[in-house]
Amino acid sequence: MKSIAIIPARGGSKRLARKNILPLGGIPLLDRVVQTCLQSGLFDQVIVSSEDHEIQEVAINAGALVYKRNLDLAQDRSTVVAVCLDVLQHYHCENFCCIYATAALLTPLTLQQSAESFLNRNDIQVLMGVSKYNYSPVQALSINESGCAEILFPQYLNIQSQFYPKARVSNGTFYWARADDFANEKTFYSHHLGVFDVPDNEVCDLDTAEDYEILKRKFKLNET
Repeated sequence: MKSIAIIPARGGSKRLARKNILPLGGIPLLDRVVQTCLQSGLFDQVIVSSEDHEIQEVAINAGALVYKRNLDLAQDRSTVVAVCLDVLQHYHCENFCCIYATAALLTPLTLQQSAESFLNRNDIQVLMGVSKYNYSPVQALSINESGCAEILFPQYLNIQSQFYPKARVSNGTFYWARADDFANEKTFYSHHLGVFDVPDNEVCDLDTAEDYEILKRKFKLNET
């Protein structure tokens, strides 16, 4: 079965400018992600979707194919789902993996293990890279306009923590999906959704300058 990697990488990130090609150990983040995809040996094609000329150049130099994204899919409200659907209209495959350009800590081995988990399960249409919560989300408090807090899930107020539901959160690494099913559902939150626990040392959300410093520290720890 043909599998492709789709790496969305627009140039106009607002909270952390040019985040997709920030250097990590002297190499752009996008370059590292492309290399991880290539080294995994999983993909017939590794495709970077971008409207940005500099990002396109980084992608080509890293060994990826470039899909020149239209500007209307490179806006603040443009979704990853729409970007992937756009690419899939031009590249045929049975399965694809959408991998974030900032998932630079991800290893080829983890990608391979997630692919095996996905391909060996006929009961799911999407496999999402996830992380555990540090604290259970059922302990969440909502803060009202006056600054007072109340428990968000009162049904768990008097329940011991060992009886809380198991919970995971999408962590900005990857989604595996079956192309035809994805085209029909148009969401990664499929009715047939599986999860894959990504090792904590391979995960770092990247939206702020503080996140970038955490990413660099994790990278150094992984290198030792």
